[in-house]
Amino acid sequence: MSGRQVSGRFTGYAALFDRVDRAGDVIRAGAFGEPRTVPLLWQHRGEPVGRASVHEDRRGLAVDGIIDDPALAAAVRGGAVAGLSVGYRPRAVRQGANRELTAVDLVEVSLVAIPMQSLARVAQFFT
Repeated sequence: MSGRQVSGRFTGYAALFDRVDRAGDVIRAGAFGEPRTVPLLWQHRGEPVGRASVHEDRRGLAVDGIIDDPALAAAVRGGAVAGLSVGYRPRAVRQGANRELTAVDLVEVSLVAIPMQSLARVAQFFT
């Protein structure tokens, strides 16, 4: 266990399957592979502000996150920050009307002000 103080925990979805995002990409079920833990970032930048345990379910990439940064945890708790997003490297892509991502290497999950997928959001926050 880390020596860092946990400021909050949350659940939500960092990506939803079969939905076109603001960049025209569509992530397909199975793209993320096996459950794992990845760094949690703020806006895809800087040092980790926590960690995110992720797994696929029928809806998308479910996240159980831990926020170590007290100010960011307070913003999430208060509803000022609710967006989630994924940082990835595409491994398998099909090009059609939209770019379909069928396999990706997940690098990180980020809390963001404006998510690429409008429904990629924090669902619950716990202290």
